[in-house]
Amino acid sequence: MKLPPRVTDRAFARLAEIAENAGQDQVLRIAVSGGGCSGFQYEITLDAPAEDDLVLAAKGQQVVIDPVSLPFLDNAVIDFTEELIGARFVIENPNAASSCGCGISFSM
Repeated sequence: MKLPPRVTDRAFARLAEIAENAGQDQVLRIAVSGGGCSGFQYEITLDAPAEDDLVLAAKGQQVVIDPVSLPFLDNAVIDFTEELIGARFVIENPNAASSCGCGISFSM
């Protein structure tokens, strides 16, 4: 069963902090493209929504995913983590057969 990606409260909270610091709303775009050390890679950017994007919204914030990337992200969880090595948005993707150490690249 295919389920849309889910965004955690922690990720929406961090996006709200980014928007507050920037003084304007920020939309987080999650995309998948070919490349990286494992075959596919995530692209996580601040962007504007496009007409055909899936929009995941909560707490006044939006995360968007384009229709080409969406099948790669079925049932994935978009989160935000803070560790000793830094803070970043992360994607827990049950469709990935393997991923590299950086968490940006994956294979299916």
